[in-house]
Amino acid sequence: MEKTDIKSLNLEELAAFMVSIGEKPFRARQLYEWMHQKLAADYGEMTNLSKALKEKLLQSAQLTSLKVAEEKISQIDGTRKYLFGLSDGNVIESVLMKYKHGNSVCISSQVGCRMGCRFCASTLDGLERNLRPSEMLDQIYRIQKLTGERVSNVVVMGSGEPMDNYDYLIQFIRLLTDENGLNISQRNVTVSTCGIVPGILKLAEENLSITLALSLHAPNDEVRRSLMPIANKYSLDEVL
Repeated sequence: MEKTDIKSLNLEELAAFMVSIGEKPFRARQLYEWMHQKLAADYGEMTNLSKALKEKLLQSAQLTSLKVAEEKISQIDGTRKYLFGLSDGNVIESVLMKYKHGNSVCISSQVGCRMGCRFCASTLDGLERNLRPSEMLDQIYRIQKLTGERVSNVVVMGSGEPMDNYDYLIQFIRLLTDENGLNISQRNVTVSTCGIVPGILKLAEENLSITLALSLHAPNDEVRRSLMPIANKYSLDEVL
């Protein structure tokens, strides 16, 4: 039986899941708080859940918790790069940048990438798979837990093209900015794209207050096409 990825569920979906395993709906709020506010890495940390419930969760639920494979700290400005190991053996990179206005974390949205931009190492081996909302969230959660400092800004600009993982991206943003979770302001979330026009148009209909960043990399279509294969499909005029 495939386990349910509970960190990717919103509070209403989590309540339905708890009912499905024979628990009271109010347990969902306790579990949600442990995952998204207290940033618990395993069920053992969840002190107000019964042993019987923890056993049920171990059998039926997957609690995503990333492991640090490597950490590098810049001697210049203290920027921290993290290599996180996923449950399937893949690795992804996240970056913590400290500014006067707060801590920013740059996260990955995919393992690898299929966009083929000439200057980017993320695309060298193509796309392995999309990251689930829980795996995007936990990059932020682990960094906040490791440093003991609040993350106030999130940039989806690491490995992968966010618009190529659209549904999970939107789910991630809604969980990240949920008042019952880490409650990061939507205005402090930036999503970067290489210029997938249908995704941009769809995003505009989501009624989110996030910032959209466009990876331009060229002053005109001709140069852009030589660097970014996506430019052969969508011209700058279309993107703009």
